[in-house]
Amino acid sequence: MSATDRRAVVTLKLATSLDGRIATASGESRWITGQEAREQGHRLRAEHDAVVVGIGTALADDPELTVRLEGFQGSQPARIVFDTHQRLGTDAKLVQTARQIPTILVTAEPLQQRLTDAGVLGVQVGLDALGHVDIAQALAALTELGHRLGRSLDRLYIEGGGQLAASFIAAGLVDRLEWFRAPMVLGGQGRPGIGDLALEALASAPRYRRINVSEVGVDLWERYERI
Repeated sequence: MSATDRRAVVTLKLATSLDGRIATASGESRWITGQEAREQGHRLRAEHDAVVVGIGTALADDPELTVRLEGFQGSQPARIVFDTHQRLGTDAKLVQTARQIPTILVTAEPLQQRLTDAGVLGVQVGLDALGHVDIAQALAALTELGHRLGRSLDRLYIEGGGQLAASFIAAGLVDRLEWFRAPMVLGGQGRPGIGDLALEALASAPRYRRINVSEVGVDLWERYERI
């Protein structure tokens, strides 16, 4: 495989209840995991080139997606939002800080002028069969954008939400899992950490190998890699 064909390594981070839920039915999610797990999540952010979320997470949480650790002096990772129809508003923190920390929208349409004017970068790709942006095309386009910017986008860190996680897993493009489990149960009405994979047989289920388990405060931290 040539350097130009090599794709980014993708890590999916999940912070869930014991039964794999990231929020209650009403959307309440702060904070499922404890402070120690959240701090470890920031350390993992610092190890990656970009933090990735879907538009649902961006709209619901208005996150900054920055590394916030005492004494941290490294470069902030870029922020990537999968936003098929460019619903992200110019008042979002990600847009407001786009000239300080790169903010990239993966979209199916040319980037709107309001976002370009704010310093947001756009990656336009085609749609998959479900009408979402094509994940494989997106990774290739992000790698190319990184080359143009002179900035590595080779290590991506997905933080939400459930449907984006499912899309990456279904495409066979999640290489590692960083799973933080809180000692609580939210039940079937809670929002799942991984959306619908439309599996019809166990044999087709994506499989991962556990490489480490440790306690982080009151939470459990499990690490997996794709088989």
